[in-house]
Amino acid sequence: METLAIFCLALAYSSFFSGALAGTFTITNKCQYTIWPATLTREGRPPLSKTGFELSSGSSSSIDNVPGDWSGRVWARTNCATDAAGKFTCATADCGSGQIQCNGAGAVPPASLAEFTLNGDQGKDFYDLSLVDGYNLPLSITPQGGSPDCKVTSCQNDVNKVCPQDLAVKGRDGSTIACKSACLAFNKPNYCCTGDFNKPETCPPTNYSKIFKDQCPQAYSYAYDDKSSTFTCPTGPSYLITFCP
Repeated sequence: METLAIFCLALAYSSFFSGALAGTFTITNKCQYTIWPATLTREGRPPLSKTGFELSSGSSSSIDNVPGDWSGRVWARTNCATDAAGKFTCATADCGSGQIQCNGAGAVPPASLAEFTLNGDQGKDFYDLSLVDGYNLPLSITPQGGSPDCKVTSCQNDVNKVCPQDLAVKGRDGSTIACKSACLAFNKPNYCCTGDFNKPETCPPTNYSKIFKDQCPQAYSYAYDDKSSTFTCPTGPSYLITFCP
């Protein structure tokens, strides 16, 4: 019995210092309408316990046992419905699975993303908000239970209200329900930071990316927007992801 107790204690210490302790993602919907959050785990790793679910206005839902070294993204779909044939689809950020669960499929842009790499370089958590794939909802990430060095990052403004017409995605009523990135809209190297524009020195911000940055200064607005958009935290805390903060 003593040997077993020592083994269990050693295992616990090993898990703690390796940053492998499981955490919790709490997802809250402060929008005035129902949304359908979703998660995507990086390739080669098992998915989280929830890859898609419905979340009514004012509600929260937790994803427990998030691995301490998890890497992936969280987003939310809007204007979703199930058709007569039983296929589930959404007007923005649909994952194309045909179900509420995304089952390993990512968001079809434009989509506002919360991105995480837990227990990354030097054992730190890295997290950011990304509008590189465009925007559909305001959102924020709030570390919970970590050190004071763990900062909140937030995109509170509604980019859809200032989205240029050549980037706008329209809903059935003609209103703008999402805003494409210039890369998605025009597929040109200078907007996508590809080809001769594949490094920071040759791919500066554009007039389009500046629209996103002006509205959400803490979020990634284009591929090389690292200096003001990547946040780190000593590994271990749980995270609150809020839509429409």
